[in-house]
Amino acid sequence: MTTTLRWGLLGASTIAREWMIDAIRSTGGDVVSVMSSDQDRAAAYAEANRIPHPTTDLDALLGEVDAVYVSTTNELHHDQVLRSARAGKHVLCEKPLALTVGEARDMVDACRAAGVVLGTNHHLRNAGTHRAMREAIAAGRIGRPLFARVFHAVYLPPHLQGWRLTSPGAGAGVVLDITVHDADTLRFVLADDPVEVTALTQSAGLSQGDVEDGAIGAIRFRSGVLAQFHDAFTTAHARTGFEVHGTDGSLIGTDCMTQRAIGDVLLRTASGEELLPIDRSNLYERSVARFTAAVAGDGEPAATGEDGIWSLAVAAAALESARTSRVVAIDPVQSTTKVSQ
Repeated sequence: MTTTLRWGLLGASTIAREWMIDAIRSTGGDVVSVMSSDQDRAAAYAEANRIPHPTTDLDALLGEVDAVYVSTTNELHHDQVLRSARAGKHVLCEKPLALTVGEARDMVDACRAAGVVLGTNHHLRNAGTHRAMREAIAAGRIGRPLFARVFHAVYLPPHLQGWRLTSPGAGAGVVLDITVHDADTLRFVLADDPVEVTALTQSAGLSQGDVEDGAIGAIRFRSGVLAQFHDAFTTAHARTGFEVHGTDGSLIGTDCMTQRAIGDVLLRTASGEELLPIDRSNLYERSVARFTAAVAGDGEPAATGEDGIWSLAVAAAALESARTSRVVAIDPVQSTTKVSQ
């Protein structure tokens, strides 16, 4: 295996078109095939994105690639990753990995048994803003962290609304779309694991049926840090942010919960205020580069399969908390709660 990977796209998706195809190509990979359940869609997508081989047949795609990028709807991830692993293909899978923690664990175990790399495409931990915050905390610049706050309430654009608002069986809702990112970014920045969560969800009219389009909650971490999250599909005029407050200072990140390499981080202490230097590298290019290096035996993906299990476990616990009105323990090992319920 060389670091020049032949990639197949499982899903003719918007995220692949807008971000991942260019990221793969810019890091030396070659996108050779795309699979869709609809042959006409696969053909049109392939032509528009200069991909040689459109298909509706997963086995056909697996026969001509080294790695797959999985961005199908959430309920399809489990089977597609297992089949890819059995075929000896490396896998970079969108979040959430699956609809239950048990299914996600199956995927991690299958890839490990097959000797292939599994990465979760949690792009936000590749942002320069969050890496700068993690480094500042590790260096003790805010003392002992006490609290964190994530503001990730946005407006879901019309071209992405579809199943995310209407299809519980596919893993619809803001918790699986956004709260999983909050959970992963908090784990990454704090270098800490969550233990319990309490949450409330909202259906404000954009979503349908029992699908939530807003959520707010709090997570307790092993160190004692309390973290607040506010997520939505319905707020057109909000700004995103990520803050960590410690005994000796605060880190205030603005406009940083985004796919773009933007945002700033202010360090505020008794000595005054300082804007941290930020690496403006493309988040997805860094993700693909880290994944490609892992395939070549150099380190791990930016977010591993285990990281994907943790973020899914937080989402499952948050939805269970909203359903039962109680604090729910976060269990990345045993939980089998189906998060679409």
